[in-house]
Amino acid sequence: MISVAICDDEKYMSDQIEKSVSDFFHGKNMEVVVSQFPCGEELLRYDKPIDLLFLDIQMKETDGMTVARKLRKRGFRGYLIFVTVLKEMVFQSFEVQAFDYLVKPIEQRQFDKTMERLLESMQNAGEANLLVRRGYESHIIALDDIVYCEIIDRKVYLHLISSKIIDYYERIENLESRLDDRFFRCHRSFLINLQYLKSYQDQTAYMEDGTRIPVSRLRSKEFSGVILRYMQEWRR
Repeated sequence: MISVAICDDEKYMSDQIEKSVSDFFHGKNMEVVVSQFPCGEELLRYDKPIDLLFLDIQMKETDGMTVARKLRKRGFRGYLIFVTVLKEMVFQSFEVQAFDYLVKPIEQRQFDKTMERLLESMQNAGEANLLVRRGYESHIIALDDIVYCEIIDRKVYLHLISSKIIDYYERIENLESRLDDRFFRCHRSFLINLQYLKSYQDQTAYMEDGTRIPVSRLRSKEFSGVILRYMQEWRR
């Protein structure tokens, strides 16, 4: 499920964006939930995850750029698209890592073009996120949130730091290619996130959540070198 937030003090504009967003994702057989916020203050009080945010720059109370800075400062990592009537405001968007901006009135062709690029970015964001599709549902999973991946009967089980488990169908080879160097395939049925590795002994990887994961004999010698490289590169 893709979580979308729209913050604009013009209700008709929020409604237009919501319809366009819903039509786009439904056309891709992806489920989406959309929340509207009439002002930046209300958005800043919202405490649920947001994958994609449409943010009006010019609002009567707190302006969108200020809201974006506050969100980024407290850890918001979702995609940000500004909506504005002033093209020159786009130059300020770089400092808050905006994905794109749309100029009012929004043209449908430009909107669709932006959304196609956004979807491609989501699907290829292997360095930071994993886009998982389960039938009509889609989830954006931060790689930092994955403790380990388990494969049982052609089905992948993502074990998250929240103790939640997300399952879906994918070949382990495909999954491995979408993960970065912090993940190691220690067994034909397991990919572990080295940042959550607590210790390694007797061909067993001990994870911080208490899970014990087998390391195959063929992978055990390579595993020691991988751990060393990880400590040198990722924990600098």
